[in-house]
Amino acid sequence: MREAFSEELIRLGKTDPNVILLTGDHGYALFDGFRRECPKQYINAGIAEQNMVGMAAGLARAGFRPIVYGLSAFIPVRVLEQIKIDIAHDQLPVILIGDGAGFVYSHLGTSHQSTEDIACTRAIPHLTIFSPADRFEVTACMELAYQLKSSVYFRLGKSDRGDVHTMQPPVSAGHLVNVKTGQSGNVTFMATGSMVRTALDIATASYPGASVWSVPCIKPIDKKQVKAICKQSSVVVVMEEHSVLGGLGSVIAEITSEVEPVRILRVGVLDRFSQHCGSYDYLLKEHGLDRASIEMQIDKFINGAG
Repeated sequence: MREAFSEELIRLGKTDPNVILLTGDHGYALFDGFRRECPKQYINAGIAEQNMVGMAAGLARAGFRPIVYGLSAFIPVRVLEQIKIDIAHDQLPVILIGDGAGFVYSHLGTSHQSTEDIACTRAIPHLTIFSPADRFEVTACMELAYQLKSSVYFRLGKSDRGDVHTMQPPVSAGHLVNVKTGQSGNVTFMATGSMVRTALDIATASYPGASVWSVPCIKPIDKKQVKAICKQSSVVVVMEEHSVLGGLGSVIAEITSEVEPVRILRVGVLDRFSQHCGSYDYLLKEHGLDRASIEMQIDKFINGAG
């Protein structure tokens, strides 16, 4: 995914000399190609993320197309006020990249684990939120983010659990992408980011009649499409490497409560911090987001004990 992201950055930078990449002292190897191909379009703003967002706002007002990169614990969480006031309020064309969303920076502890970034950003007006599942969605979402010419938060997972598509899917703001076609009246999986691959694996192995939908764009989201999908579903399982409070599960629950009530299982991080440091796989297991734990949650929910 990061390689696809790097390649798309280079393509955009070479196509448009007004594209400026700003980083908060992160991503050196990731940006080697960009610095080599577009050396005059790269700024290391240092460990000063609030100032970096202000710089991006000024560059956008001057006609540039800033792309701001940082760890998702810092971009957007550390700079929410600057995103709100400096960028989103005036709908400036700035793309904010939050890398390593979820538990990827597991050994670095809670300060570097980002499980609240969607909840924080979706409440900010005029801010589109992308959360691609694989390298193909990364490329499609980056192309769309550039074309929108508006304020964007781009949630980039670093775990790279494997492809869910065989080619670049059509991605448009707000639309869900079908990954597996199911039968009406069966279970439906909706997932975003790293959890799409897990949802597809579970559905394929245990729920052959289930449909699987990737949600690469969390805000805006097509309420009519969500309603139509839920109308054909007995149970909807929403999966995300993010808090169950305010993330994709909340988005789907809010929509369905208004237009198409359905039983929804929200699979995500419960209202707590990590208790221990460890590997990425360890933390997924601690928070019940490994495949075995998710399968147990689904079975319990479907069988009426949820």
